[in-house]
Amino acid sequence: MHDEVLNQTKLVFNQEFNHNIGYYMSNETSKPETPEIKSNFIYQEIDKDLAEGKNGGKILTRFPPEPNGYLHIGHAKSICLNFGIAKHYDAACNLRFDDTNPVKEDVEYVDSIQEDIKWLGFEWEGEPKYASDYFEQLFEWAIKLIQKGKAYVCELTPEEIATQKGTPILPGKESPFRNRSVEENLDLFQRMRAGEFKDGEKILRAKIDMASPNMHMRDPIMYRIISKPHHRTGDKWCIYPMYDFTHGQSDFIEAITHSICTLEFEVHRPLYNWYLDQILDGEATPEIRPRQIEFARLNLNYTVMSKRKLLELVQKGIVAGWDDPRMPTISGLRRRGYTPASIRMFADKVGVARRENVIDMGLLEYCIREDLNKRAMRVNAVLNPVKLIITNYPEDQVEMMDTINNPEDESMGSREIPFCKELYIEREDFMEDPPKKYFRLGPGREVRLKSGYIVKCEDFKKDDAGNITEIYCTYDPETKSGMPQSNRKVKGTLHWVSARHAIDAEVRLYDRLFMDEEPDGHKEKDFKEFLNPESLNILSGCKVEPFLKESKPLDGFQFQRLGYFCADKESTSEKLVFNKTVGLRDSWAKVNK
Repeated sequence: MHDEVLNQTKLVFNQEFNHNIGYYMSNETSKPETPEIKSNFIYQEIDKDLAEGKNGGKILTRFPPEPNGYLHIGHAKSICLNFGIAKHYDAACNLRFDDTNPVKEDVEYVDSIQEDIKWLGFEWEGEPKYASDYFEQLFEWAIKLIQKGKAYVCELTPEEIATQKGTPILPGKESPFRNRSVEENLDLFQRMRAGEFKDGEKILRAKIDMASPNMHMRDPIMYRIISKPHHRTGDKWCIYPMYDFTHGQSDFIEAITHSICTLEFEVHRPLYNWYLDQILDGEATPEIRPRQIEFARLNLNYTVMSKRKLLELVQKGIVAGWDDPRMPTISGLRRRGYTPASIRMFADKVGVARRENVIDMGLLEYCIREDLNKRAMRVNAVLNPVKLIITNYPEDQVEMMDTINNPEDESMGSREIPFCKELYIEREDFMEDPPKKYFRLGPGREVRLKSGYIVKCEDFKKDDAGNITEIYCTYDPETKSGMPQSNRKVKGTLHWVSARHAIDAEVRLYDRLFMDEEPDGHKEKDFKEFLNPESLNILSGCKVEPFLKESKPLDGFQFQRLGYFCADKESTSEKLVFNKTVGLRDSWAKVNK
């Protein structure tokens, strides 16, 4: 009888699972709908450029990550903005890797970035582009600046440069190498490329203005020597351009019209334009000249958004990799059970502003709740089980109880779950001496077992340590759905799992990684001092209904009354592992106030 019920359950599972996962995947992989465009200054500036006929009425944006780490939720906002602008204007968006520092870059990061963008539902124009594709052109432009007397080879150390740069209110001092002849600078720069000098021995600097109130204009570094193979160009180069010298010129090469970046690059904009002015000097006015527009970056409380600090968490083993579900990385959010639609919704609700602000983590959690409430199947799982025995239920009887998959979406249908004499319920759903407003199970109290019967507690059993080991109930056979008394009201409804058919599972309860709202905002303290020791709690011996036996990694569900969970990437049919995505409601603020 047991095997027969399991086979029947598996058949029903396969039919329903295929239908509902098909529904789930159709929602996840479809092209994202363009959200209602909220009026913001970036769209207004683009509309103004179009009205003035700039760039021949063309629009081309780009997303330009550095492949030195995994993307996080802040990058997701930028992705949604840049690709969203392109979609709104029926244009295109490039993906370009600003790969100018071989010390920190890796193919692993390149691959993960592409995966994240596609997972979010966006497609870039053509093949991915790389700043390293433009190294030869950038070198030629550097030669041009030297020939114009606008760049020179300097031999100061980074410490000496920092000292001589001055302060925002005091002018800097000129380098003793600033007035080298064009011929000497050309010779030294060519020898730098040929590998004749050691790392740090020489650099190429732009010659601008050491008294400029903008510190970025005080003879910034253009090239440095790095004797390390590049992940794409190998040993071809031993000098690499700095980000500021690479970024705007790469935009120009690709005919980007609008370079949308975060607000910390606002002070870099004069340098962005200065480099473009130098390379275009004496040439015809270009058909397209990129324009930099800045917006406020995404700051999220209870986390850190610095790739350097995230890398530190990974390297020190504080988290289990870049895709640890506690990390704010897109891969971490994906593994935790967040959906592309929820992250796009979050980016839309955050909006675009010029002013820095900190977004409450609760908004991100709200977005995933809203999305999963509509698409996630409701299933039964008991995380801290205690056995409930129905004393007047037939010993060998098994009933298949019909239960709705998702009350928010009737098209998801229903399935059957096995019910028998012995069940598991949550240990916290029983109290020996419950208070008056406790509407769960206690001696002499009645509750409804969801999709099952009303039961009444008659007795219970304890072990020598005083722990409840078994709860004894009687059931009312007239209270099953469709029976005469099925509508009899009781105040409590509990979820449950058939003890005979339950599947063992490991459940990982994740919470916020930090206890402080701004863990990296304390100059006198290390951000790691604010780590939450309860950010991960692993529960073994959990019991789940047989429906979940064939769940695949990243399949998302609502565990009735407990929250939203997804199958971990390590989950198999032999060992089920589920990650908690988010609770059914936001309890963090209440707990921490």
